[in-house]
Amino acid sequence: MSSSHIYSAYDEELKYLMRRISEMGGLAEQMVGDSIRALVNSDAALAQKVISDDVIMDAAEREIGDKAIVTIARRQPVAADLREIIGALKIANDLERVGDLGKSNAKRVMAVQATGVPRKLARGIEHLSELALVQLKEVLDVYTTRSAEKAKSIRDRDEEIDAIYTSLFRELLTYMMEDPRNITSCTHLLFCAKNIERIGDHATNIAETIYYMATGAQPEGERPKEDLTATVGAIAE
Repeated sequence: MSSSHIYSAYDEELKYLMRRISEMGGLAEQMVGDSIRALVNSDAALAQKVISDDVIMDAAEREIGDKAIVTIARRQPVAADLREIIGALKIANDLERVGDLGKSNAKRVMAVQATGVPRKLARGIEHLSELALVQLKEVLDVYTTRSAEKAKSIRDRDEEIDAIYTSLFRELLTYMMEDPRNITSCTHLLFCAKNIERIGDHATNIAETIYYMATGAQPEGERPKEDLTATVGAIAE
């Protein structure tokens, strides 16, 4: 077998991983968006669809993992090629976790269906999810372009989502303190808000992985964090 044929087959294996990552990313975006729509609209059918879609995400991650292991064993890649495959494994894991978080929010739809989500709180949840989805979409676009500069820029913006989450956390605590009847539904919404904030964290993880894939180094400096909910909780107590 000629060396050109071997490299062509290897390129196809790498392209396959990229394609499957892109497909996982598209499904992750859809699951997160659908889970929030199901939550604010008390749409049980849409919530069930999100829960069912998680099976597809899990299967895709396993498929990427199996393909990556076979490719490493067969090709024994080094340097940039090895970073490409290891990066795909890490990104697939982050996307699978994003799907899990979307499913977790969808499972809470039935719990808040009886009381519904107050419009003001719904707007806060929607705004937080919009920021997380924009960050997720942008980082998936950067996965295609491999721009280290854009990956670092996305990573450095993580504090914006944290700040909005902290503000929403305070608002939910206020609702619970004002009327004990709000405690159950607001507790579920607190978990949902935290899940969305964690989706932003996974998008930031992906940005750091892409930066490493492109440069062979980790971004300098600590990741910015503005999640002050531990302090807020202490004050509330």
